[in-house]
Amino acid sequence: MNFQTIAIAIIFAAAVFYVGRLIYKSFAAKKGCGSNCKCGVDFSDIDPGKLRS
Repeated sequence: MNFQTIAIAIIFAAAVFYVGRLIYKSFAAKKGCGSNCKCGVDFSDIDPGKLRS
C-alpha cells in the first residue's frame, strides 16, 4: 500500500466517524428539558397578581 491509499483510508474513516456521530447525536436521548428551557430560573419572587393588566 502506498501513502495515498493510506491517506484516503484515514480520511474516509474520519468522515464515517463524523457522520456516525452526527446520526447518533440526533437519535440519542436529550438530557434536561430542552434547548430553550429556563429550568434554572426561580419564579418564586414573581407575584402573579401583578402580571395581569
